[in-house]
Amino acid sequence: MRLVGPILRAITIPSGASGTRAVAKLAVVFIVIVITFSAGFLAVMHWEGQQHSVAAAIYWTVVTMSTLGFGDIVFTSDLGRLYSLIVLGAGAVLILVILPFTFIQLVYVPWRAATRQAQAPRSLPATITDHLLVTGHGEVEEVLIRRARAAGMPYAILVDDIDRALALHDNGHAVMVGDLDDPETYRSARAEHAALIFSARNDQANTNVAFTVRQVTERPLLVVTANDPDSVDVLELAGADHVLQLGQLLGNALARRILSRTRGCQIIAHFEHVVIAEMIAAGTDLTGRLLSDIDLRERHRLSVVGIWDRGTLQQPSGDIRIADTSILVLAGHADDVAAYASATADASDKGTPGHAESADQDRPRAPVVIIGGGRVGRAAADTVQQSGRTCRIVEKDPSRQRNGFDYVIGDAADRSKLSDAGIDDASAVLITTHDDDINIFLTLYARRLRNDALVLGRVAHERNLSTMYRAGADFVLSYASTGATEVWNRMRSESATLITEGLVAFRQTVPPKLVGRRLAELDLQATTGCTVVAVLTDAETSSYPDPHTPLTQGARLVLIGPEDAEDRFMRRFVARRRITLTRRRRG
Repeated sequence: MRLVGPILRAITIPSGASGTRAVAKLAVVFIVIVITFSAGFLAVMHWEGQQHSVAAAIYWTVVTMSTLGFGDIVFTSDLGRLYSLIVLGAGAVLILVILPFTFIQLVYVPWRAATRQAQAPRSLPATITDHLLVTGHGEVEEVLIRRARAAGMPYAILVDDIDRALALHDNGHAVMVGDLDDPETYRSARAEHAALIFSARNDQANTNVAFTVRQVTERPLLVVTANDPDSVDVLELAGADHVLQLGQLLGNALARRILSRTRGCQIIAHFEHVVIAEMIAAGTDLTGRLLSDIDLRERHRLSVVGIWDRGTLQQPSGDIRIADTSILVLAGHADDVAAYASATADASDKGTPGHAESADQDRPRAPVVIIGGGRVGRAAADTVQQSGRTCRIVEKDPSRQRNGFDYVIGDAADRSKLSDAGIDDASAVLITTHDDDINIFLTLYARRLRNDALVLGRVAHERNLSTMYRAGADFVLSYASTGATEVWNRMRSESATLITEGLVAFRQTVPPKLVGRRLAELDLQATTGCTVVAVLTDAETSSYPDPHTPLTQGARLVLIGPEDAEDRFMRRFVARRRITLTRRRRG
């Protein structure tokens, strides 16, 4: 057994040692072992009275160690047989232990390391252009990457840790390893040819990223996030084109859904004089009716271009029945939308048939209860209060109180705390904590306490959206989806807007292929998934286009459809592979 130690030490080679030196050391060890056992063989044979040559001794040693054992040269004494067992055992150790370890260390490990290094490169191919770069991988980045893939846009995740990079690669992502504060990283990532660089790290890290990127290039659109409002100016000074406060965005978006019950419609996109708006159906005379029975187009010159219902976007169809949980996406001339919003709000105030419930629930004294006093909750409360509505925040941590808000300090699972906040009379309950499990629990609880109130919530992970709806929420927004939508809209051309998950609106000058043709004969819905909601000319805006009127040169179409609709329209009628991304700077 004394021989095993030197052999194992011979194969325990530092990672930086060359394979040649390792092989040489093992060869020396093997030769020493063979010579030693051959000498022993000659000595035992001489003791038995047998005479063999040195060549025969080496032959016997190798044959015995390899466990072949031809039996042409044998010992006749017990000592010789015992010696044979020793040589055989040493050979077994060499073959079963030493050689496999040698192969693993000298062949497999270097090959595996080289393969893994290739999977996490430190530069991107010279052919990549108009690509997306993200400095890390989180929920927002994952949704953004998914949208880039759908648009046929190349991307790469910049990671400063190789193990993390390899884990992402194993999950199917394109990654590149490099220090995020090193200009060479962005040169290797071809930042000067990128369409967008997005960073959602902490404010200090984002400042460093922005400053480092701008050392390399001014070309790509640079979008970063900010947790502290005081960091926005610093991040812009560092070179960021857009600084997103995602908590503020999410809070405002949730508050907008609450206010739409009293304001009738909320405008979410503009295309010259045409606007896209959304309206909550709950409490209106639309609920319970088929879409084919609604005369919005004839009476108000508005088109229903989509219907949200508990997280599912439905394409408009005459056999869809509008529910209390439905949110209608409308398109039309700005004046027509404003008139309809005013009419629905007036009807609600007067308590006309079909609006009595809404008028009762949304009376000014009915409070909005917000559970969670973080950035999202405070942003929603600020928007609600600016509209003149009463709002109370239920917050467990007293240190999170801020001036300008009405707080109830305590656990939202405590019925008495919710009563103090006014849940018994609340028109809406908004749940905004950071924990999806808590949000689902509170949604169930709030729905049980107030079956007729509007219950809204947020989730950190998109996978919990459906669970929140099943728990009883009327409307749920994902932090990741809201952030990715905002980032994507900053990158898209001025003529296109990603309205919400699964729905895009865009403007396109009538292509030469379509000049003189009629919408009725094109069947754009079937060929591209698009619906024309308006035709714009220098003379007029037609938000209710006649399908039999020929399209004129220079007219602009406003279209709406699924996320890939613009790409499909461009490929079919403009002969371009994919949409053009315009780098939209701030200011």
